[in-house]
Amino acid sequence: MQFYEFLAHLRHQRRLSEHTVVAYRADLQQFHLYCQEIYAISTPREVSREMVKSWLAQLVGEGLAATSIRRKLSALKAFYLYRQTRGLQAANPTLRIPTPKTGRRLPATIPRQDLQRLFAGFADPLVENDTELLQDHLMLALLYQGGLRRAELIGLTWGDVDPDRSQLRVRGKGNKERLIPVGPSLLELIGRLRQLREGGGEGPLFLTPRGKPLYPKFVYNRVVRYLSGVTVEDRKSPHTLRHSFATDLAEEGADLNAVKELLGHSSLAATQLYTHNNLARLREVYRQAHPEGEGKK
Repeated sequence: MQFYEFLAHLRHQRRLSEHTVVAYRADLQQFHLYCQEIYAISTPREVSREMVKSWLAQLVGEGLAATSIRRKLSALKAFYLYRQTRGLQAANPTLRIPTPKTGRRLPATIPRQDLQRLFAGFADPLVENDTELLQDHLMLALLYQGGLRRAELIGLTWGDVDPDRSQLRVRGKGNKERLIPVGPSLLELIGRLRQLREGGGEGPLFLTPRGKPLYPKFVYNRVVRYLSGVTVEDRKSPHTLRHSFATDLAEEGADLNAVKELLGHSSLAATQLYTHNNLARLREVYRQAHPEGEGKK
């Protein structure tokens, strides 16, 4: 099965992120190999609804998470819809195939006191002379104080920093731009990094120790290393800091539409998930403190 044109469509017309395109490609290639090995077919037109159902059943039997199965089925449905709309396929074998249901998983966050210990462990940026440590400090601060995605962090350039207006231009999913307010502490970090960085601050904002642009695994490893030193939480990643940013805003009563804009969400539904963490905390307060709460009985 050939997926090149479809993947190019996702990348250039629908403007999906490279991460999503790579995931779709892997899912489609997996389905292609399954059809070859089990049914000895190699063209999209030969695929039947029963074959799709059989593949999904195998994934379930392997113990794959429902969220992963939903994504794989979504990739397959998008592929066949693309073929149908272009007259390449008459029948769609993915029609009327139910999507596995998933339980609602609350975003993982880092306790506020742990994050306070994290940032208290860094030296004053005005006296810090180690460029690598200063960059690590700024990287973590932007993930937590700005709510950036990992890819957004990696894509930052010096041209995205506007110290006069105390804001940062961020390119999110689909290359959509948004402006993030930057407080004095972040501006101080950025200004000090500009002083220490050779070349006067041009090109990418962040670089590896070898002077190359950051890559996803580098950011992930750095974040996990620092978080492991201050928290016992199981889930630690750049996205955990983004979740912590949004959850802390929601708990402090920030307007949900404002949080949506800061996160770069396309719909309010995605942002509303962060109110559930707040509700869970309020339920625990009620359980422990109210005369009729379970904790009092």
